[in-house]
Amino acid sequence: MLVKTYSSTVFGINATTITIEVNLGIGVNFYLVGLPDNSVKESQQRIKAAFKNNDLKFPGKEITVNMAPADIRKEGSVFDLPIAIGILAVSEQVKADHLSDYLMIGELSLDGSVQATKGILPIALQAKKEGFKGIIVPKINAQEAAVVQEIKVYGVENIQEVIDFMNDESALEPTTVDISASFEQKMDVFDDDFRDVKGQMNIKRAFEIAAAGSHNVILIGPPGAGKSMLAKRLSTILPQMTIEEALETTKIHSVAGKIKNPVGLITQRPFRKPHHTISDIGLIGGGSYPQPGEISLAHNGVLFLDELPEYKRDVLEVMRQPLEDRIVNISRARFSIDYPAGFMLVAAMNPCPCGFFNHPEKTCVCGPGVVQKYLNRISGPLLDRIDLHVEVTPVSFDELSSAVPSEGSRSIRLRVEKARKIQRERFVNREGMHCNAQMSKSEFEANCQLDESGTNMLKMAMNKLGLSARAYDRIIKVARTIADLDTSGSIQSKHIAEAIQYRSLDRGNWGMVKQ
Repeated sequence: MLVKTYSSTVFGINATTITIEVNLGIGVNFYLVGLPDNSVKESQQRIKAAFKNNDLKFPGKEITVNMAPADIRKEGSVFDLPIAIGILAVSEQVKADHLSDYLMIGELSLDGSVQATKGILPIALQAKKEGFKGIIVPKINAQEAAVVQEIKVYGVENIQEVIDFMNDESALEPTTVDISASFEQKMDVFDDDFRDVKGQMNIKRAFEIAAAGSHNVILIGPPGAGKSMLAKRLSTILPQMTIEEALETTKIHSVAGKIKNPVGLITQRPFRKPHHTISDIGLIGGGSYPQPGEISLAHNGVLFLDELPEYKRDVLEVMRQPLEDRIVNISRARFSIDYPAGFMLVAAMNPCPCGFFNHPEKTCVCGPGVVQKYLNRISGPLLDRIDLHVEVTPVSFDELSSAVPSEGSRSIRLRVEKARKIQRERFVNREGMHCNAQMSKSEFEANCQLDESGTNMLKMAMNKLGLSARAYDRIIKVARTIADLDTSGSIQSKHIAEAIQYRSLDRGNWGMVKQ
């Protein structure tokens, strides 16, 4: 006798449906085939113990379990539940009438309880795509799966609930989530706000430009100047996430097992701050069991690298391709995985080892050439990919003690969203392009024409600062964003002038002479 149940495995950030075939034959052996790893093979012991502790009979015959397609490696313990139900069905302890309607996921404890797992959201999306009537998941993961509409999600706490459901002895109540309500309720709730920042008007302006065009930023300033405080608040002025962006972001965090929201939907843009001791695999993803890295977890949000020169050189260099392509490809001998990596990079660093180069009050004690050597820890190609270089100066006592309220994140966000709307209309016919930082060469030539005064100004800056061709493109893209904030159809010389000032920390002219 042959019975089929259905489960799923996650590869990258997408799920693949797995058909579990259970056959009862003559003998007493147990065979598990279909490229399972060790944790899948151990399911026999977990299932036997769960059966015994729930007064269920484990067949005393030869059992062959095939997991198709057999050329995909099956990893993890999430197949326990569908294998167990398949064994019960083939031994006629569970009706097989409805097995083809449901996809099942869950690890079994020895007492028969169903444990939580990760990657539920992409599995639910795939189940809906393939037309399953419903999906049976651990109860703790039900809210996350229920984010997917138009498919019934049943959360279960133990195997007996599944058995009773399949045997029509009891009904399971589908879990439902009102996406729109939870989405709108939490999208404007922030722990940090630009209202808390005193002074630093030039930095706020730079961040507004960065958010409006999705440009990368590096902050250089002494300790205590407010670099980290400012960076934490950048995500609060980015445009509100769309439901599509929220689902895409939640999907990545689900695969990585990072979902902490009880509703299961991430409604605020991610802010990731990895420590400088992180490895290259931790940053871009990969490993023996491939997982998304920090740059993918920051997708649709902000990746903040504090103390940038302290990161290992090889770790920083692996970001060069993802910064350009907004996707990271993990290639190994037997597989290749693409992870989304559309993040805004915000980096911060001290200007020198002692931290007080160019400080208005304190004296730098670094020797000759030390400042430039410190800056050289960051490669030129990586620095070229950062659009805005901003020098942060300490806030004065008068500004700190001022009772005048600062502008809040919400009002800044309104201007940013207005500029983003202009950009969406500009790129309406370009799939996957939403902001100025993503402009291709053809879009760049079509939308970034300069007048004579702007061209002459940029030529002078290129010669004086020794900027690269990539820096030339970045300056014009930033100028285009500034023009959008001014609702100007053309790039004017004042927009070029402001964009050039955000390259003032470039390698050609900074760190050579102390003020």
